[in-house]
Amino acid sequence: MTILIIPVAPLHRTKSRLRDCFSSEQLIELTIAMFKDLGTILINVNCFNQKIVYCNASEILELADDYNLIGIKEKLITPPKSFDEVIKDLNNIVVDEFNAQQTVISFLDLLLISASNFNDIYSLVKKNQIVICPAIHSAGISILGRNPPDIIPSYFSDPTTPSLFALLENASKRGIREIAIYDSFRAGFDIDLAQDLILAFEYLKIFNLVHTEVFKFLKKNLKYTLKKKNVENNRTFEMIERK
Repeated sequence: MTILIIPVAPLHRTKSRLRDCFSSEQLIELTIAMFKDLGTILINVNCFNQKIVYCNASEILELADDYNLIGIKEKLITPPKSFDEVIKDLNNIVVDEFNAQQTVISFLDLLLISASNFNDIYSLVKKNQIVICPAIHSAGISILGRNPPDIIPSYFSDPTTPSLFALLENASKRGIREIAIYDSFRAGFDIDLAQDLILAFEYLKIFNLVHTEVFKFLKKNLKYTLKKKNVENNRTFEMIERK
């Protein structure tokens, strides 16, 4: 059994680093838009035995049924668990209750991802111990496949080392050799900061994804665009108001 798992943060904490751009209500609206777009993609992904959403928000869990996804309600505690602890809990659930032999972890904020990306990842995780799609903007991980699911922990919450480097370093220490790096711009493009979101708005147009819920949201609510700080490069920007 190969299980796709999609953890979703509590809506009151979702995308907190974008609060300079959007109100709390708008961030919830953005999260729901991302979920609808991902669900629409996953309707056309039939390789996984199950596709599971793990979330505390009833709004998300109710929507899961519309896209043939299994919703599992996360129980929140105080103080909140680290993200790696949440992933470990979910991993245990899919092993114990769904007999998962391989798992693939993906996230809502991969705004450019396609059905073919998920099919590629599925094929790779069947043949390798670990599959990693590096995040474009950082030394993070946008998709993580594990075969078997407990072969190595996740390191999203590592306090000092970026998750990509921490995972590869610990895989080496454990003698794990069958590692596939999935090199994909679309699968690796995630949203963390305001600049990422502004770039995403332009890339959604480039990839002809203007029908998506996220594009509609950004077209209505995004107030900023990017301006080059230095005429000689395309790496440093400042945010300016859209005209």
